[in-house]
Amino acid sequence: MNTDQFDIWKMLVGVAFFLLAMDFMESALGLLAGRKFKLFLKKQTDNKFKAIGGSAIVTGILQSSSIVNLMVLSMVGVGVVKLENALALVLGSNLGTTLDSWFVAVFGFNYDIETLVLPVAAITGIGMFFFKKDSLWFLWFKFLFSIAFIFIALGFIKSGMEAVVLKTDLSSFAHYPIIVFLILGFVLTAIIQSSSATVVITLSALHTNAITLYMATAIVLGSEIGTTLKLFLASIGADSPKKRVALGNFLFNFITVMIVFLLLKPINNLIENIVHIKDHLIALVLFQTLLNMISILIFVPFLPLVSRFLKSRYIGNEESSTFISKVSIKPDIAIAINALEKETKQLLQYILQYSLDSFDIKETAIVEDKIESFRKKTLLEKYDFIKQLHGEMHLFYLNLQIEISDKADAVLIENLLVSFSNALYSAKNIRDSQNDILSLKNSSNDLKYQFYQNERNNLIAFYRLTEKIFENSDRQFSLEMIDIAKKNISDNYTANIQFLYKQNNLKMINDLEITTLINFNREFHTALESLLFAIKSLYKTDNELV
Repeated sequence: MNTDQFDIWKMLVGVAFFLLAMDFMESALGLLAGRKFKLFLKKQTDNKFKAIGGSAIVTGILQSSSIVNLMVLSMVGVGVVKLENALALVLGSNLGTTLDSWFVAVFGFNYDIETLVLPVAAITGIGMFFFKKDSLWFLWFKFLFSIAFIFIALGFIKSGMEAVVLKTDLSSFAHYPIIVFLILGFVLTAIIQSSSATVVITLSALHTNAITLYMATAIVLGSEIGTTLKLFLASIGADSPKKRVALGNFLFNFITVMIVFLLLKPINNLIENIVHIKDHLIALVLFQTLLNMISILIFVPFLPLVSRFLKSRYIGNEESSTFISKVSIKPDIAIAINALEKETKQLLQYILQYSLDSFDIKETAIVEDKIESFRKKTLLEKYDFIKQLHGEMHLFYLNLQIEISDKADAVLIENLLVSFSNALYSAKNIRDSQNDILSLKNSSNDLKYQFYQNERNNLIAFYRLTEKIFENSDRQFSLEMIDIAKKNISDNYTANIQFLYKQNNLKMINDLEITTLINFNREFHTALESLLFAIKSLYKTDNELV
């Protein structure tokens, strides 16, 4: 490998190290202070100016707009934050992320900071192996290691960039139109999914005089559009509110970038010749900061208007519900009860599908038109969807209960309450079993893998019975199938315990593994029992109270 190739690879390794360090920092801080920062953001949303300031502060502390924007998406998704306030949080987050750039520009190039961070990286990197991965010590060591590693990565990027510049004729760059550099910033950020990394590369190029400040500002403009793709990716398959936030973030950045791009030459002239900022690194991060402040100034007065526009996009189900969102409790109570009954049945099917997907069983439990959007979700998103739907149903039930005077109707909705409450309990048991399911599925231990296969086969058999129940309109037949399913659950539970305690099998696992398998067996079969009880409650008549 010649020296030119070595220098380029050295620079790219620096970029890889930087991205890895940022990922380390995000994961450490997400666990260290995720809930505290979510609560802080939630408290700031009573007005848009507090939302912008609070979001900027949190992003500045976390040094990651990704964490904050994903927090905003999750809060919007569950209805904790209104769309208008969520957009204000996003504007603040975009401003807060410029603190990364200031940090690198001030300390990364003008001081020999590597001498300081190398011992920090060594001590914290080695120290992480002496603590459990869920301990506070481990997370703090990981956080400090990531900060040190950022500057080590910067050292690779700088030295690689300097060597490449010495062997490159830079005069040819001057002939390219400025829009090429904007596109370069967009493409680079879209590929590496980090505007911070793009800015660091741009600062390094600017530091070595590989590009002019004018070119660098165009690259930064491109990175501001490229960084919006991450939020779009996070909202794929999500509900309408999340998609609207992602679109709003794109519109903020795209419109601001287009306005500033048209004025790029005068702005550069202002920075270099009127304000006389001689340090181009400081000038570039000042430009990035002003860019996001301009975005705030442009859009804050129009947030209600932007919010209304976005609400006209992605028109579909605002709620997770299919039936209860389309009816009023008054004036026809019977229609409302019927809607809740249909919603309960669909919830059971969602939970059955969630259970099947948890075991990678390629069966389809839902026949309604929502199957495609539900199945595209991750397991975590499916569980969050189920919880939100349960919440909507519970609120509908409470409002319905107030209006009901007929005793038979009261008994019927009580049965529906029992049904969808037990269904949620079933989903929670499956959710709590996810780690065990994954561990057993990937185990090299034949007994543990066989245990997983046993449970998987039991679930398939359970699904086949419930499928008959849902497809058959004969109530008596359904109740007979429920009794058969109940006996199967009990028999399978006992069979699994007996399988586990066979003399030969006990030699293949230790005491801790036995306990884990017993707990998993109990959780799994409790999930099936709860779901079966939910189905049975659904088939109770109006004079039978569960």
